[in-house]
Amino acid sequence: MTRNAFPPPPPRRTGGIALSVLGILALAGAVDVVRRPLMMAAPTCMAGRWHGCLDTFNGVVLMTLVTLPPAALVAWALARHRRAAGVEGAWRMSLAEVGMVHGTVPFVWMVLMPGAGAGTVPGRVSLIPLRDLITMGPFGIAGNLLVFAALGFFGPMRCAALASVPRVLALGAGCSVLVETAQYVLRLDRVSSVDDVLVNAVGAALAALASRRWWRTRAQARSARPGPAPAPVG
Repeated sequence: MTRNAFPPPPPRRTGGIALSVLGILALAGAVDVVRRPLMMAAPTCMAGRWHGCLDTFNGVVLMTLVTLPPAALVAWALARHRRAAGVEGAWRMSLAEVGMVHGTVPFVWMVLMPGAGAGTVPGRVSLIPLRDLITMGPFGIAGNLLVFAALGFFGPMRCAALASVPRVLALGAGCSVLVETAQYVLRLDRVSSVDDVLVNAVGAALAALASRRWWRTRAQARSARPGPAPAPVG
């Protein structure tokens, strides 16, 4: 009788453990980054002084986190209603709708916050590409990338017509143009820059690439369905 001298290999759990550790570290880092701003805004918002809550960056971040549970409840209610009605992909559709709204409105709100000279300073426009990227800095670039990231991430999952990175890029650019135009027309003491449009559009496209595995599978499944049979002639 022969016996195997090599023991069976252990289950491959290294990848899952590594991803869990990375996720915990990322969450801890995010909590450490927002801890101080949230602690600064929480007393103002809890005291009902909305003037110092909804018109500051810290306050908007706090309210975005506070409204996460209601947003999840809305997504659950929509998905349950659609499943009862027999709608295909009810959970994905509901999460995409709530995610687009909850992930886009706070950033647009912050972008449209008026500056100190709002209403008195004339609108300013910067049409030279890549000139303002230097003054943005890494945090400014990261913030602009996130303005329409939720729209680019969830948009193709909700609407089949957006299941294309170039289309999401065009959507992000169009929405950014509208926001920059509003800044100029409303005289919010902000610079309407072409670089903001470029970075916002790139952020939407990168987010679409991140969710490509979900909306591409759905688009392929739709295209694989047989079309209606042609009607007989005569």
